[in-house]
Amino acid sequence: MLVLSRKAGEKLMIGDDVVLTINRISGNRVAIGIEAPKDVRIVRGELNKAELAPAGAAPNTAPMGDARIAVASRAEA
Repeated sequence: MLVLSRKAGEKLMIGDDVVLTINRISGNRVAIGIEAPKDVRIVRGELNKAELAPAGAAPNTAPMGDARIAVASRAEA
């Protein structure tokens, strides 16, 4: 795992077409903006567990508008 320190407003590039932007840092929370092609699936880590659900079970991954929305999540120390 690569661990980087970034300040608000700074960006990270993943490959040629994915950009992560640190939008806001407040206490132990970080708001991250994600720009990616529409064919790149982006889900929060805890939602990815739904893929492991038994066959026939409805995964909890209903779309919430544009898949490239900014998602606020806890910063990991």
